[in-house]
Amino acid sequence: MSNSLCLSCLTGYLTVTIEPIPPVIVGETVTLKCNFKTDGRLREIVWFRVTDGGTLKQKIFTYDAMFNTNYSHMEDYRRREDLVYQSTVRLPEVRISDNGPYECHVGIYDRATREKVVLASGNVFLNVMAPPKAISVIAADTPAPFSRYQAQNFTLVCIVSGGKPEPTVYFKRDGEPIDVIPYLQEPAAGESGGSAGVRGARPLISRDLDDTKMQRSLSLLDLDGKPARLYTDSPGRGFTPRARGPEPSPSAESIPETVVSREFPRWVQSSDPLYYFSTLHLPQSDGTVEVRAMLTWTLNTQLDNDALFSCEVKHSALSMPMQAEVTLAAPKGPKLRMSPSRARVGDTVRIAVHGFQNEVFPEPLFTWTRVGGRLLDGSPERDGRELVLERVPAELNGSMYRCTAQNPLGSTDTHTRLIVFENPSIMKHTQNQNNAASRKDVLGLTVTALILTVTVELT
Repeated sequence: MSNSLCLSCLTGYLTVTIEPIPPVIVGETVTLKCNFKTDGRLREIVWFRVTDGGTLKQKIFTYDAMFNTNYSHMEDYRRREDLVYQSTVRLPEVRISDNGPYECHVGIYDRATREKVVLASGNVFLNVMAPPKAISVIAADTPAPFSRYQAQNFTLVCIVSGGKPEPTVYFKRDGEPIDVIPYLQEPAAGESGGSAGVRGARPLISRDLDDTKMQRSLSLLDLDGKPARLYTDSPGRGFTPRARGPEPSPSAESIPETVVSREFPRWVQSSDPLYYFSTLHLPQSDGTVEVRAMLTWTLNTQLDNDALFSCEVKHSALSMPMQAEVTLAAPKGPKLRMSPSRARVGDTVRIAVHGFQNEVFPEPLFTWTRVGGRLLDGSPERDGRELVLERVPAELNGSMYRCTAQNPLGSTDTHTRLIVFENPSIMKHTQNQNNAASRKDVLGLTVTALILTVTVELT
C-alpha cells in the first residue's frame, strides 16, 4: 500500500506518492512509480530497498540534480501551475529475493533560502509470487508387508515445493474430489494443545481393534438368524457379557464351528471409508514454502487395488492446477534376472528383480528365501531387490530360490532354479594339487626304501 507525505511551509511544499503494485510473478518485469508534486526546485531523488525488517536500506537508484541534467527517467506536466514529476525504477525479471518494501525519497530546495533542503518520502510493498516447482506423491512407511488378516491404515503424501505463498492442496480419487476429515496430530509432551476440539483431531483406529465394528462384522456371518458372539483368537473362548444376570446354560455356551473361521478376516471393510487429511508447512531458506499434504484411510485391498489417486495444487501464480497421479496396485509377476546366466562352481551369482508385468505402487518389499533350506550365508531370509551368492559351491546345483514381492495391497511369489556347472579351471587346479601330492608320496616312499637298503647292507 502506498504512503505519501506532504511538507508545507510559507515558501513551498512537497508531496510524494508511490503507486501501489499488484502481486507479480517471478520472472516478470515490474516498474516502481514515484509521483511527487512541488513548487520548489528539485534537489535529489533516491530509491531504497528496505531489508531486515526496516533496519537496513539498500540504495538502488540515485538522481542528483546538481550533477545531472538528464530528465529522461522522469516525466513532468503542468497542473494548476504546480510542477508534477514521476520517477520510475524498472526491475527486470524479478526474483523472490526482490520481495519486500521499497521507499522513494525526494528532496527540494527551500525557495526562501535556496540552500536548505526539504525532504519527503513514500513507500510501497512489492509482493513477489512463485508458482510451485515440483509436485510428487509418495506412500508413507514403504516398503511395507501385506497382511490378509489385519486392517491397515494407509497414507499418501503429496509433496509440493517451491511455491510462494503456500499453495492449496487437495486429493481426488478416480477424478472425483475426496470428502476429507481434517486431522491434526496430537501435540507432543510439552507442546500446547491448541488444536483440541478440531473435528477429527484424534488418533486413527484400526478396524480390527474396534470391538463395536467386530461385533457388527461377525453378525453378518450368522446364517441362522441368531445373534452372533464375539470371540478372541482362541475359538474355544467366548465373549463374556458385561451386564450382570443369570449364568447362561451350557447349551447357550456351545460354539458352532461355522460361525467364525480362522481364515476369514475379522472385519467388514466399508466401500465408503473415512479419509483423514492433514498438512505440514515447511518454510524454505529462499522464501518459498514446502507443503506436505497427507491423506490417510483404512485400506481396502479389494476396492483400492487399481484405484487412481491424484494430488492437485491451486496457486495464484498458476493459470491451471498442477497435478500428480498414482495408481495403487499389488505386485504381479516380478521378473528375475540371474547373472551370470551360466553359473559355474566358484562364481558369484546375483539374482535381481528385473521388472514387473505392471506398474507397482507403493514400492514393494522383496524377501528372498531358499526352498527347503537356508541361504548360503546361513540366514533364513534376506530383504532387498537383489540376492548375492558368493562363490557358489557345487552342492547348490538345482536349489530353488523364492522371491516374495509384497506391498499393502497384495503379495506374490516368483521362483527360480540355480544350475551350477563344473568349472574347468578349478578342476585343473584341483587335479594339479592331487598330482603334486601323489608325487610327494612316491618320493617319500623311495627315500624310505633307500634308507632301508643301506641299513641292511651295513648290518
